[in-house]
Amino acid sequence: MKKVDAGKLSQDLGYRFEYVSGFMGFGEEDVRAIHDAAAHLAPLVPTLVDAVYDRLFSYDITKAFFAQPQHGYEGETVAHEDELTLDHPQVAFRKQHLANYLVRLVTKPYDESMLKYLDAVGGMHTPNLGNAELVVPIVHVNALFGFVNSALIATLASLDIGAEDKVRMQSAFTKLLWIQNDLFSRNYGN
Repeated sequence: MKKVDAGKLSQDLGYRFEYVSGFMGFGEEDVRAIHDAAAHLAPLVPTLVDAVYDRLFSYDITKAFFAQPQHGYEGETVAHEDELTLDHPQVAFRKQHLANYLVRLVTKPYDESMLKYLDAVGGMHTPNLGNAELVVPIVHVNALFGFVNSALIATLASLDIGAEDKVRMQSAFTKLLWIQNDLFSRNYGN
C-alpha cells in the first residue's frame, strides 16, 4: 500500500501532481499520446476555441464573467455583458489565451514548468492570480471541463487514424483534463 501525506497534498504542487497522476495512471505513454495528437488537433484549435466560447456565451451566467476584462487586457471594454459579442476584442483576447493553452498542452514537455503553468491556469480564475474582481465559481469551471472533454473526445473520434490511437489519445486527454481540474480545485482551496 502506498502511503500519502495528506498535508503535503495541499502544500506541495509536485507531490500533489505525482499522487493524482499516479492514482490515475497518467504517465509518459499518455504524454506521448497527447503530443501525437498535435498534428491532428492543430488545425482544429480555432474550431475548438469557437465551440467553447459558443457554449460559454449560450448561458447568461457564464457570459457575464466575460464583461469584466481579463488580467492583462488593455483594450476596448464594455459596460454590460449584453454589449459583448463573440468577436469583441476583449473576447478575442481570451480566445487567443485558450488557443495558446491548447497548443501548449499538445506541444510542450510535461515537466515542472508545465506543472506550474497548469497550476497558474487554475489560479487565474480566482482572485489569487487573475483579476481580483473576477472570480469564476467552480461549478462553471467543472461544467466547462465536462464540455471540453466531450468536445475533445468527439474531435479525436472523428480523426482519420486507427481506433487504437483514438482510444489512446482520448484516454490521455481525459486524464489530463482531470489533472487540470484538480489543479483548479487546488486554487479554490480544495
